[in-house]
Amino acid sequence: MSSETSSGTTAARAPDDLAPLAAAIKAWGGELGFQAVGIADADLGPAEARLAEWLARGFHGELDYMARHGAKRARPAALVPGTLRVISARMDYSPGGADAQATLADPAQAYVSRYALGRDYHKVLRGRLQRLADRIEGEVGRFGYRVFTDSAPVMEVELAVRAGLGWRGKHTLALAREAGSYFFLGEIYTDLPLPVDAPIADHCGTCTRCIEACPTGAIVAPYLLDARRCISYLTIELKGSIPEALRPLVGNRVYGCDDCQLACPWNRYAQASAEPDFAVRNGLDAASLAELFAWPEAEFRERLAGSAIHRIGYERWSRNLAVGLGNAPTTAAVVAALRARADDPSALVREHVAWALAQHRA
Repeated sequence: MSSETSSGTTAARAPDDLAPLAAAIKAWGGELGFQAVGIADADLGPAEARLAEWLARGFHGELDYMARHGAKRARPAALVPGTLRVISARMDYSPGGADAQATLADPAQAYVSRYALGRDYHKVLRGRLQRLADRIEGEVGRFGYRVFTDSAPVMEVELAVRAGLGWRGKHTLALAREAGSYFFLGEIYTDLPLPVDAPIADHCGTCTRCIEACPTGAIVAPYLLDARRCISYLTIELKGSIPEALRPLVGNRVYGCDDCQLACPWNRYAQASAEPDFAVRNGLDAASLAELFAWPEAEFRERLAGSAIHRIGYERWSRNLAVGLGNAPTTAAVVAALRARADDPSALVREHVAWALAQHRA
């Protein structure tokens, strides 16, 4: 990732003069595997007020960095001085593979959010965005820019909406008519005064399926998420114990949750990604909870190296699987898997295993 912030002669040119360059950037993005590229300005004033209110209500839970970098998140030029525009890029990830609904309906199987079934998207998108920046530099000479992929205080959805890549759904994710919400976002902050794209209209209408589908009621109102109740937060971001009252609602979801996306009518248009890096690895789209819980730490590290799941570590992965096993039907295999780790070295894992065994005794 480049942290280049110098300005070239191009930065002094008017946006109209850069219209051909903007068109070329979008074409180059397509060649690099992005399904859409748009350009936004750096004024996120209205979004900053909404972010401040969200933080004030404590909806960020233990995501302390959200509050710590709140101003920079809403002010691109504060994060990268000299930023005038943000190039926002979308890459679809739907991996195909086993039917998501069928996996959710089988409580003995482990459900992994579709975005995490393949290679870690951070590495894929960051590399492609850097190549796009290099291509721009080859055309205009040295310019100021910085590449981001969910790696800094960046309001990715807000910027994508402003760049015309989609609209914000009631579940707070970005939606595109031709791709639903199964896509990653990445950005290039730049000092090039490129012409900006127009936002598109909201197409959610009166639909509330995503809100109704949330297992824990985390979408407390349209466009408003209480992260503390979100299964993605509970299984990925939360470092400690999953609240007992929420454990039964987690079901067999061991890394993330897609229920709001699965319920969204727009995702019927999502196409399976042709990107090899997003193909299913290690059979994670159809693995049993007991099978995954039996992995020793060395196997976890070996199998999931290069995966987004690897980032949460073996302890939290095991905690999540223990909860899933606690919610699974009582079978000899499930109980044996839990008993095998009743004395796990991790106090966090032992706590969740004890809870899970108690569910089966009950």
